[in-house]
Amino acid sequence: MNVGDVYGPSSWIEIPQSKIDAFAEATDDHQWIHVDPERAKEGPFGTTIGHGYLTLSLLPVASYEVVPRQGGMAINYGLNRVRFPAPVPVDSRVRATFEVKEVKEVEEIAGGGQVTMTATVEREGGDKPVCVAELVFRYYK
Repeated sequence: MNVGDVYGPSSWIEIPQSKIDAFAEATDDHQWIHVDPERAKEGPFGTTIGHGYLTLSLLPVASYEVVPRQGGMAINYGLNRVRFPAPVPVDSRVRATFEVKEVKEVEEIAGGGQVTMTATVEREGGDKPVCVAELVFRYYK
């Protein structure tokens, strides 16, 4: 894996109301813009939208599909920056692309290292990304 490498895009991931509702249940975030289709019709987007953190939570499954394994084990070490530039209306499809920004050795990881990537999630038919996140992974041999 080298700086500048780009992986993806992943396959499209569907965002039906059932997925939004399940995320609301799991996180106890039942804001009407996500879970009340009738009220959301009168809201700023004309429909329910997926939670930003729902979109963020799809990055692991997208990365498993397109980012090559480095041998051994990879863990999510954290995030440096996350933005949600555009909403994800119900019944949208999203997919992610990952660009390597930094690769470095980490003293406490013998034979492994740390990789920072920018993940960009696009919505089918959208003109702006729905999520841009700087991810940090640690790889262990």
